[in-house]
Amino acid sequence: MNALVDRIKKEGQNLGGGILKVDGFINHQVDTVLMDECGKAFAERFKDIQANKILTAEISGIAPALAAARYLQLPVVYARKRKPVTMPDQVLLTLAPSHTKGRTVELIISPEYMGKGDRVLIIDDFLASGETILGLVRLIQVAGAEIVGIGILIEKQFEDGRNKLEKLGIPIESLAIIKEMTDSQILFVE
Repeated sequence: MNALVDRIKKEGQNLGGGILKVDGFINHQVDTVLMDECGKAFAERFKDIQANKILTAEISGIAPALAAARYLQLPVVYARKRKPVTMPDQVLLTLAPSHTKGRTVELIISPEYMGKGDRVLIIDDFLASGETILGLVRLIQVAGAEIVGIGILIEKQFEDGRNKLEKLGIPIESLAIIKEMTDSQILFVE
């Protein structure tokens, strides 16, 4: 998606070690107009998969998931990283390594909001190693639901996460695909 790629080129910062800082428009301060455009793009790409829910990870995946949900007219469930007191004792939980946090994080959802018969679309901000998304897939599977698609704002192709996800045999759509991040450049797949 050109608007997202252009914004990354203009404001994205390569911090080294495969870390791309997009805090000014996605991860800390959110550009709602850009997210709206991304939501429209996801809705167009996933209009035929018959999802009835969107799942994402707390916190950075929430903005693109909400934008897509608005156009697909679906509820959003987000996997929490800490269990609140309002969540039942029995939860769906998995662990996933976080590249940006440098540690393993919990991903937790309440079985009240995901179960048999649900057809789930995952929307998240980044695809790098694929581990967070695989964690979300495990939650969907444990809930007895079906995963029907994966939408990503920014894919770091050089980290090979897509290869892990392609084994699922479902549509995977990335709005911006980074081929390589060198010391001085961020190179995109055209």
